[in-house]
Amino acid sequence: MHVPDVSVIVIAYNDAERLPAAVRSVLEQTLHGVEVVIVDDCSKDDTFTVAQALAAENPDRVRAFQLPENSGGCGAPRNHGIQRATGTYVMFLDSDDVLERNACRNMLDAAESTGSDLVSGLCVRVHLDSRHKKTTEWYPWLYARTRTIESITELSDLLVFDTLSTNKCYRRAFLLEQGLEFPVGIHYEDLLFSAQAYVAARRITLIPNHVYYWNVQESAAAKSISNRRHEIANFVHRMEIHRRVDALLESKGYDELKYRKDIKFLKHDLVLHLRDLPLLGDDYRREFARLANGYLAEIDPRAYEEVQRMHAICAYLLSKEDWPNLLPATDALTNPGRLTTPLAERDGQVYWCAEHLDTEQGRQILDVTSSHYDAKPLTSLALGNRLTSYSSRAGVVSLAGRVVNPLGRIRPDAELAAVLEFSARRSVGGRTALIPVTTLRHAGAWIEWEGEADVARAVRPLGVIDAVWDVRLILTVDGQDLRTRVSVGGAPVDEADSLRIRPRLTKLVSDRFVPQVTRKGNLSYVLTAEGRAAVHTTAMIEGAMHGRAARLAKTGLRRLLRARKELNSGETKLRVYHEVYSRLPIRKGLVVFESHLGKQYSDSPRAIYEEMRRQGVAFGAVWSYAGARPTGFPEDATLVKRWSWPYLRALAQAEFWIDNQGFPLRLTKRPGTTYIQTWHGTALKRMGFDEPHTKSRGLAAQASFQQALDRFDHFLIRGEHDRHTLARAFRLRDEVLLPVGYPRNDSLVEARRAETRTGRRERGPLAAELGIDPEKKILLYAPTFRAAPGGKVRAFEAPFDIEEFADRFGDTYTLLIRTHYLNSVSLPPSVRGRVVDVSRLHDVTPLLALADGLITDYSSVMFDYGLLDRPMIFFAYDYDEYAQENRGTYFDLKEHAPGPVVATEDELFGVIANLPDEADTKYAAARQRFNADFSEYDRGDAARRIVTTFFTGSGK
Repeated sequence: MHVPDVSVIVIAYNDAERLPAAVRSVLEQTLHGVEVVIVDDCSKDDTFTVAQALAAENPDRVRAFQLPENSGGCGAPRNHGIQRATGTYVMFLDSDDVLERNACRNMLDAAESTGSDLVSGLCVRVHLDSRHKKTTEWYPWLYARTRTIESITELSDLLVFDTLSTNKCYRRAFLLEQGLEFPVGIHYEDLLFSAQAYVAARRITLIPNHVYYWNVQESAAAKSISNRRHEIANFVHRMEIHRRVDALLESKGYDELKYRKDIKFLKHDLVLHLRDLPLLGDDYRREFARLANGYLAEIDPRAYEEVQRMHAICAYLLSKEDWPNLLPATDALTNPGRLTTPLAERDGQVYWCAEHLDTEQGRQILDVTSSHYDAKPLTSLALGNRLTSYSSRAGVVSLAGRVVNPLGRIRPDAELAAVLEFSARRSVGGRTALIPVTTLRHAGAWIEWEGEADVARAVRPLGVIDAVWDVRLILTVDGQDLRTRVSVGGAPVDEADSLRIRPRLTKLVSDRFVPQVTRKGNLSYVLTAEGRAAVHTTAMIEGAMHGRAARLAKTGLRRLLRARKELNSGETKLRVYHEVYSRLPIRKGLVVFESHLGKQYSDSPRAIYEEMRRQGVAFGAVWSYAGARPTGFPEDATLVKRWSWPYLRALAQAEFWIDNQGFPLRLTKRPGTTYIQTWHGTALKRMGFDEPHTKSRGLAAQASFQQALDRFDHFLIRGEHDRHTLARAFRLRDEVLLPVGYPRNDSLVEARRAETRTGRRERGPLAAELGIDPEKKILLYAPTFRAAPGGKVRAFEAPFDIEEFADRFGDTYTLLIRTHYLNSVSLPPSVRGRVVDVSRLHDVTPLLALADGLITDYSSVMFDYGLLDRPMIFFAYDYDEYAQENRGTYFDLKEHAPGPVVATEDELFGVIANLPDEADTKYAAARQRFNADFSEYDRGDAARRIVTTFFTGSGK
């Protein structure tokens, strides 16, 4: 059999549309000895079907494989591809990118002529959002000429900067001999894999040819990992990968490489996250600082001297957790050239701030004398202008702020004047409105100002083209104008606080201004509509506008279509929902179901739906789904994507809403619609208005939250505990509560009854699907999600040694691990078959029924699992932190737990070793009390009772 020269591993997930182009770019290579290995990461759409079709069309050149479950990253499918590849060399291609036509030939020639283990070529980023698909080369200076190096130490910048795995060609024998694999279950896998490959390679060749086209789409609905920096788990992954790379370099004694990498971390990796800090809460910042500072302590101090001054200043102030000085510095990072602090002068030197000057390092890093802030004309400085207060009433906006006065250069006797400028970002003729400020005063290090803007009178937009308006303060000092952008900072700007305006075109298009914080942290206003006849934009222009208004709209139609994304915004959809769809007649029998914000077909809404089908209820079924395409949803229901136009129309016309978490908060429920809220768990931790975070929100936000809760017509409870906790925390009226139990638990109650009746435990098909040995018992580890301060989800790290568990108990037990759906689990290969990650199984109820015992901490699954009367172990290793420093709890778990509460790994393993005695027999009575205290209404008939009460009429 002919061995291909190159195997190109194409990985894909939910990308049926773009996969053929990627594969075609391989099949059309000028090098003919190329095979394609497609690895689908268990897509939910037609990707694997497309892959199989491509393989069928090219049976000698294309093979298609699918992972049994989605891995959540690039590592697992690439690793699978390496094992399936047969070529002498291996390359990687993502399904949304393409190879340059001569890439394989050029890289193969370089590898064969030099004997290199690794060949790297020039990657080109293609910006799909730009008008002419702008291209930029990826670190082109590294690829100015062909060169071969014997060790990565000869060219440290290659490891530091070009961390991609996709613009490279690897000798497959080299990958297998070195055991090189991508890490699984963690993001930024390219950084580690590339570092390992660079370090292991005996020879590396770089060629100046374009080899890879990386398609970049900034406006994509689903943000890439690197663009989800507001998620703390993102930073956790980045830190973990960096530590692994550092450990690799240190193990090889590559101190210079580590130093160069530290420099890049300060000026690139850290900066990406620092820019977001002003727009995030205090809790997030504290957690970010905790994670970052542990790593910054290991940075070579010399690295601070090699980066831009502002990069070093931000990293240093972060290490000191000096938020008053750091946040202005991060504002300067986001808005290059902006001076956001008054500065300090000591002994002829100028420093960013007056603090931390008592150490040599502090003085060295904070020294900004070379920027000549003390000598440049004021008009050449972009002075920071930070909003200090914001409010609005009856169309009048009251604003206050302060402008930086660097080194007191604006003298106390200077003649001052100022106006607020509202300017349309996109309009014909550059429309602006100038409003004088009411108060302006010299305050030493700052110039403080206050102003009121009667927006309805001062701002007269056309209403179609000029959709976004920016706010600036023009400060005049002794006759010289200093233009300053108004940054929001920590001022409480409520984006739900709209202002009525009078558009020149027509109120049918827009009649409201809504404040908005831009990506760079500045104040803007967005034109929206809450008018009497707001409709979807296209229909509005075509059918609702007549006469002069219609002519104006048609004149601006071309611009309007270019701005379609803005005009098809959430605000527009809200307007149409309330002003158009909510005036349509309610459709009798129309029921909209949703589970966990559309992410799943699961839980109590599923149980009610299936019971309605069993009873033969005549109804119109609509299920909402989130994501690109629905997977696992019923075929006999209408599926609508969450927040789509059909979704909004269905909700507006539905007779019933049924969900377990909450339909969009800003959608008003009509009087003729009945909302059945099933909820998704009994409360241990504090909820709703009992939660500190909710209490700390402003009155307007609390009122909006309460308004959303008041939509519930019926709220299911499973015990009196729910009445005293959840119901009170959500401020629900007593007549809203339905004491019927949770429909999702009907199957658990029935499973317990069947086991008692027959004396046997039926596992069902799920155990076989998971590959569980029928001779082994099953333990389910289902911890609650770990929230960092501010409610951000932490990355999952097993609090006990999984390999030791497998070694000690693997012959007796199979351990199933189910984390929060936002987490991912990385299991070592050594535990395969003994420990199984089931985190991607949406519905937890079948897992509970399958498990012979449960290990949890504070998860509400304890209340559901209790219905099975099986042993539970509570691994509460951080109980004091969770109960006291987190959200707080409604009761002391240690007093009520129907099983042993352990705090250490040794205690946990000790209980497992003696499970029948320690967690089962000893706690039989405690389990009965636990069920009586928390689940007295779970009798196995909740779904039937709801259906008969609301849909068949027999319960009314």
